[in-house]
Amino acid sequence: MKNRKITQKRLAPLALALVLALTPGAVVPCASAAELPENAPVSRDAYLEAGNWVEIAARRPNPFAYDPSAEMASPNPALLASWWDAFEDETLTNLITWTLWNNRDLVSARSRVMESRASLGIARSALLPWLDNTDSWTHSDTSDNSTSAGARQEISRLGVDASWEIDIFGGRRQDIAAGVAALEADYAALHSTWVTLSSEVALNYLSLRTLQERLAISERNLALQIETLDLLNSRYEAGLSDALAISQARYTVEQTRSAIPPIRAGIEEAMNGIAILAGAMPGSLGETLGEPRPLPGLDAAILAGIPADSLRQRPDIRAAERRLAAQVARRKSAEADLLPRFYLLGSIGLESLHGSNLFSSDSFGFSFGPRITLPIFHGEAIRSNIRVQGEREKQLLAEYEKTVLGAAAEVRDALVAIAQEEERSGSLKAGVGAAKAALEIAEDKYRSGLTDFNNVIGAQRALLSLQEQEAASDGQRASNVVRVFKALGGGWAPITAENSGEFAESDKK
Repeated sequence: MKNRKITQKRLAPLALALVLALTPGAVVPCASAAELPENAPVSRDAYLEAGNWVEIAARRPNPFAYDPSAEMASPNPALLASWWDAFEDETLTNLITWTLWNNRDLVSARSRVMESRASLGIARSALLPWLDNTDSWTHSDTSDNSTSAGARQEISRLGVDASWEIDIFGGRRQDIAAGVAALEADYAALHSTWVTLSSEVALNYLSLRTLQERLAISERNLALQIETLDLLNSRYEAGLSDALAISQARYTVEQTRSAIPPIRAGIEEAMNGIAILAGAMPGSLGETLGEPRPLPGLDAAILAGIPADSLRQRPDIRAAERRLAAQVARRKSAEADLLPRFYLLGSIGLESLHGSNLFSSDSFGFSFGPRITLPIFHGEAIRSNIRVQGEREKQLLAEYEKTVLGAAAEVRDALVAIAQEEERSGSLKAGVGAAKAALEIAEDKYRSGLTDFNNVIGAQRALLSLQEQEAASDGQRASNVVRVFKALGGGWAPITAENSGEFAESDKK
């Protein structure tokens, strides 16, 4: 990671600006959808047949790809839309892209979007006339003990009935508005799922690379400690060392060796976690992820130029706002139930007492006329429903405000964590340099007989500890950058491209 210092003092005004920018009602719509790539999602069969998911993922175009040659004085929309490209790690980019097409949580989120769209179609149908074909044939034979004893009757009917509610007071239109807002909320929830998944993949990937670096450090130190033990054995055989120094060197070697298996187990867990997120079989990514690679990094100072209104694009805030809007529409629809309803009713068809005459011109008939209904007494059911919808509106307003406050806190926490980890990293790097120098001095003094082996052991332990902490700090710095992008709601480009057409402009009307 580039070593460019970013301080808490520089980040605090930015975090405050982000909080002040998030006033209720200021949420902007989601980004417009890009065209769906021609190479549609790859099925599991195709994945298994191809054998290499990285190659499949790499073929998917990204309309918001990050251009590292561009001037990046502040995170522009292209960077926020596809922030993982800024790390310039092809494996990470392919992992995140593959997750989009295979993760099971996204499959469920897509299904909820389609369910809301179908529900919106039901609400819209209430504004249109309804036509029903009504055909019947009735034969009746009355009882001999009735007033019309022995009377027989046969009625045949073929016709069409029509009804149309004229939405004068807008009750049905409010139902449609609620459906549109609910669809937008589910669409935003789909984006939110993707934002969370992309960040989780990145965090697991950075954790994997950090563990691999820690493993390399431990193995290098183990090799040096074994070399020291061999040297002590040679000195002991020559009568230049004692058994105590050999025992000290041996338990140091075994202590370092014992720390390696847990790291290897952590590497396996990280790879399996990535596989599950990507919808792949655990254990199938060993060839791709097993080879250690440098930890990808990004200059954290770039985050100091984040626009104050960037937080508004967070999909969870958008979803909360649209759920509130849907509930406001439902309350207004409930209030409209107190007002009159106007209908136009009609019927046209053939009706006859004898089936043989059904198709004659005299069997033709029709009816047409308006109908008005006005609720008079419903046992307070309508007003109670209005109160129910109003209380639900208050609940969703509170949830929306809580989401906004939580988002602002998440951004601030991530920014402050970056500043603090930068300071910690600087101290650790200085400590590693000092530990290396101390180890060299201790070894020289031991060879010269000026000190015992305890100083060498202490210096080796200190160096190993500081090197591992430095590697962990580098991973934490990269992870903190990912958390800032997640807190800003970045990462909508692939999901927008993938869902092109699922929420068209016609759905909003």
